[in-house]
Amino acid sequence: MTNSHFDELAKLIDEAMDRLLPAPEVQPALLHQAMRYTSLAGGKRLRGILTLAAGRAVGGEITPLLPAAVALELVHAYSLIHDDLPCMDNADLRRGMPANHLVYGEAMALLAGDALLTEAFRILAGLDAEYFGPARIVAAIGKLALAAGSLGMVGGQVDDLANVGHLDLAELDSINDRKTGALITAALGIGAVLSGATEEQVAALERYGAKIGRAFQITDDILDEIGDSGLTGKPNGSDKSAGKRTYPAIIGIEQAQAIASDLIQSAQGDLVGLPGDTVGLSQIAEYILKRNR
Repeated sequence: MTNSHFDELAKLIDEAMDRLLPAPEVQPALLHQAMRYTSLAGGKRLRGILTLAAGRAVGGEITPLLPAAVALELVHAYSLIHDDLPCMDNADLRRGMPANHLVYGEAMALLAGDALLTEAFRILAGLDAEYFGPARIVAAIGKLALAAGSLGMVGGQVDDLANVGHLDLAELDSINDRKTGALITAALGIGAVLSGATEEQVAALERYGAKIGRAFQITDDILDEIGDSGLTGKPNGSDKSAGKRTYPAIIGIEQAQAIASDLIQSAQGDLVGLPGDTVGLSQIAEYILKRNR
């Protein structure tokens, strides 16, 4: 897979998302506009692309998986809207645009996030049961619920809010593995399960997901320190300004980069022996290490 192919996949996900989300004029129109504002505002579409690439890695097809890829991206969008709220991270900028609550108000932003999370499950539940089989769909729904709930993203956010400025490395890993890594891991597992992977293949892809998920957060923290805000879409030093403990703050940029590199190398090993096309997943791992946004 080349960068242009990743761009192609992102475009397919965007087009599917536009079709699957309620149109902006459907009532309540303001809610649907707020949902679409953040969801369709661009972004890397990493979680959706990982869903598609995981399917390919076990011999699955991309087109039937597109709704599942959209579902993962909607959960991610919900988390961004809620993270930016004044009661959470109180951020003003997201993907180079004003945060959702600055455009639509705090109450509408909260409700838009709620609706996006719910919409993701509606989309998964509506997958073609004749094509995928009910058992695979139920398994995919379970994986997303686990990743999004109190043992995953929400629990990670709770501990993040409770421990501002008071974290050691192990605690930071635990928070980020849930807050960031859980949804990335779920994307791999969902793409694999829906494509008929064996338990061993699903486990290998979820190990890969957990490693690249942690590496992604490490590189995110590094970019917050030294990245180009014009590319990242948020101001440099925003985590430090909020009093957050990050990987560079705890272990320094050089050691953080070394850990990320080791994680990516190990993740590449988890792809060995999978029956399908793993080139895309291998390239995604390398992208995470070298990304600038």
